[in-house]
Amino acid sequence: MNFDFLVNDIVKNARHEIVSNGFEPLFTVEAVDEALNRKGTTLIMINSVCGCAGGKARPAAIRAIFHKIRPDYFVTVFAGQDLEATDRAREYFKGYAPSSPSFALLKNGEICRMIERSEIETCSVQELVEKLHSIFEQYC
Repeated sequence: MNFDFLVNDIVKNARHEIVSNGFEPLFTVEAVDEALNRKGTTLIMINSVCGCAGGKARPAAIRAIFHKIRPDYFVTVFAGQDLEATDRAREYFKGYAPSSPSFALLKNGEICRMIERSEIETCSVQELVEKLHSIFEQYC
């Protein structure tokens, strides 16, 4: 039996959840370069369909954006789906191994801080929101 329809729905819903809450989707290498080289601060979420993305990372991202101090831009790529865009985004994360889900805060195109999957897995949603807020307060 072919379950492609189910995978497509899961991806569609996971993408919709983050995009409908204020994150700009990046589908191409060019879009990634344009977004991550903007003047100011940008939070990028490397989205995925795994349990910690749906159970922790996306809910934390959606809550974190309402903080009084926040990045100028919120963007996302989807690991395993937007392959070239995700690979390009990861080129900006010098010193960090590929990780999804994950968050990276960039300032004027330079990585300031990364929250990798290993950190996400060990946090509650609220703890992850607090980590993001702390990063916003430090760099934004």
